Amino acid sequence: MNKKYAHWAPLVLRLIIGFGFMQHGWAKLSRGTAGFEKLLILTGVPLAHINSWIGPLIELLGGFAIFVGAFTFIVSIPLIITMLVAMFAIQLNFGFSAVKTIGLSATGPLFGPPGYEINLLYIAGLISLMLTGAGNLSVDNVLNRQKT
Repeated sequence: MNKKYAHWAPLVLRLIIGFGFMQHGWAKLSRGTAGFEKLLILTGVPLAHINSWIGPLIELLGGFAIFVGAFTFIVSIPLIITMLVAMFAIQLNFGFSAVKTIGLSATGPLFGPPGYEINLLYIAGLISLMLTGAGNLSVDNVLNRQKT
């Protein structure tokens, strides 16, 4: 690999992971958390009312922090926990594949419930950022330069 461009790898990971988490968090908050709370109750997650707010806020705010590369190591921990809870509480029952075509309609393919593939991809990306850092183009890098 050309080391001259190595600092771009964390940026690419951060942008897609951060945007993905923000998108999922915003989707839960923008429609109200009642539907998400019902899902948490059905899956047996304790303190469903509180967690219906905590989870989306972690996704939204943590996703933004990852997107800009701020406090990447620390912020990755609750995001990984969120992915593990979703994986074990919901997706594990549906197998690995995130895309399950179950039929075809006049408007296009019909999909079944997603498996835990995406959860593992998010976790792997976050662990990669924890190991390598947020990269040169990040808030973390600016803060580290100010310390020295």
